[in-house]
This record gives sequence, C-alpha cells and structure tokens, in this order.
Amino acid sequence: MKISEIFDQEVYVENEKIGQVKDVYVDAETWEVTHFEVQLTKEAAREILGAKVSIRNSLSISALGKESEWHTDKGIKLEVSKAQLHIYLRPPE
Repeated sequence: MKISEIFDQEVYVENEKIGQVKDVYVDAETWEVTHFEVQLTKEAAREILGAKVSIRNSLSISALGKESEWHTDKGIKLEVSKAQLHIYLRPPE
C-alpha cells in the first residue's frame, strides 16, 4: 500500500467515524510508519479527549490490527475500543 493512499481515509472505531487521516509519521531510522495524524471529529474529540472543538492528534499505529483487517473499503478500522483510544492518542509533533 502506498502512503498516499492513506491520506484522507476515514478512521472508525466500533463502527463510528472518529476522524480522517491527514498525515503519516515515519521513524527516520527504521523507515517504519509509527503514527497517523488524525483530524478528529468534533464529537470524537469531545467524547474521547474532552475537547470542545475538532482537533488533530497523533494516533499510534499500535491501535490498528493486521493490514488485512484494518484497511477496509469504508476506511481504517481500529482494533481498540473507544474507551481505550485515549491511550493511543497524543498531540501532534
């Protein structure tokens, strides 16, 4: 899969859209993708992080399962629950 194919993909957790991929972080030493920068929806930002507006956050790819499972026709499906999601998010660099 090309990284360019990931941009603007919608991100879902528990069949609910929580945002859209806006950027990808790559480890400079290993050249492995480590995080997706996700523009969270206003509702997801409020529910998951307590924010009052839509914000961008960096999502660890450890929240994903195997590629055959997370990359769907609908978008990117996270393996973790919504209640666990805050563990995998951090402010973008």
